[in-house]
Amino acid sequence: MSVKKEKPLIQVQNLGKQFGDLKVLEGINVDIYKGDVVFVVGPSGSGKSTFLRCLNRLEESTAGHIYFEGTDITDPKVDIDKHRQKMGMVFQQFNLFPHMDILKNMTLAPMKLQKKSQQEAEKEAMALLERVGLADRAHAYPSQLSGGQKQRIAIVRALAMKPDVMLFDEPTSALDPEMVGEVLTVMGELAREHMTMVVVTHEMGFAREVATRVMFMDGGNFVEEAPPEEFFGNPKNERLKAFLSKVL
Repeated sequence: MSVKKEKPLIQVQNLGKQFGDLKVLEGINVDIYKGDVVFVVGPSGSGKSTFLRCLNRLEESTAGHIYFEGTDITDPKVDIDKHRQKMGMVFQQFNLFPHMDILKNMTLAPMKLQKKSQQEAEKEAMALLERVGLADRAHAYPSQLSGGQKQRIAIVRALAMKPDVMLFDEPTSALDPEMVGEVLTVMGELAREHMTMVVVTHEMGFAREVATRVMFMDGGNFVEEAPPEEFFGNPKNERLKAFLSKVL
């Protein structure tokens, strides 16, 4: 594990989220550093996806602060769209625009938000498609692709913005089992290239393989975190032990 001397890329302080009277997240404190590959695991309903969506304010927190690259992005005066450009997000559902071909899907944001020329945006998009083995599908439409292909496109579409962190919300849960591997391969490559990643997932074997640390969420907070070998090999928390006995 790298020595943490630099400032965290993302700093979460006392984060809370309520839906009416229901407390979904409470008192979360987490630091995520450049190059961290953080996997968030836990039972359904424990708050994992809500935590992830709070990181880029797709879900508004009701307490606490989130600092991203030194800026408190929970401040209502902050231009959140500007910061979101640096936070790639990949969802369970692929969120591709069905009426645009793959190349258009990938070049839209770089051209619109980063003012890249069409030529530059297309060149970069093709290089990314090449990387995930889908350059030949540049002019296909989302409906013509498999789930695994769509999810690989969703990942490289987020990468086209050259983000500083990638957030993954259960990126394989909507896929047929035989398509999961092709998506995990792309994510594994990103992890090996030290892309900062926060991943909510049920893929325990994958977490063990590529995470720098794994965090277990239960009842709206993190109750244990450790490097993967320790997390899976020597869990301390009773709730985590029970969870692992069911999923491993």
